[in-house]
Amino acid sequence: MSTSNNELKSTELDSHSIEEIDEWLKRYPEDQKQSAVLAALRAAQHQNDGFLTVELMDAVAEKLDMSKIAVYEVASFYSMYETEPVGRHCVAICTNISCMLMGSETIVNHVEKKYGIKLGQSTPDGKIFLKVEEECLAGCDGGPMMQVDHVYHMSLTPEKVDKILDSLE
Repeated sequence: MSTSNNELKSTELDSHSIEEIDEWLKRYPEDQKQSAVLAALRAAQHQNDGFLTVELMDAVAEKLDMSKIAVYEVASFYSMYETEPVGRHCVAICTNISCMLMGSETIVNHVEKKYGIKLGQSTPDGKIFLKVEEECLAGCDGGPMMQVDHVYHMSLTPEKVDKILDSLE
């Protein structure tokens, strides 16, 4: 029985993810493998087009000698992990107090209207995923701001947002 690449991606860690996790494990004492859980989940999510499956979380738990539930708790606690399929480009608009006072609501409304989606949804073509409210992205001096695929964009206007998002493949 053969296994497709998509099945492999969503059920077990690939060689690149294992190499990355092993590099992180070198940073911690042997009896503290769980310290690499954030990096391991990031690697697993990246190999699977931006979301974690139960099987991948189980593989991370096995690799780090952790209980499965402990890994699930980490993945469900942090906003940088997704457990459902999402669009190719992750867009997180900060809506915390500093950015809110600088106009983040205008930016959120603009993106929702432009793409016909709400926070927590992906565009029908799978291009953009608009994360559920992002509590704080730690760019308070440059609000309103957003993070697109882990790159910060600050001092946003609707026009700047259009330029950034329209340039995505």
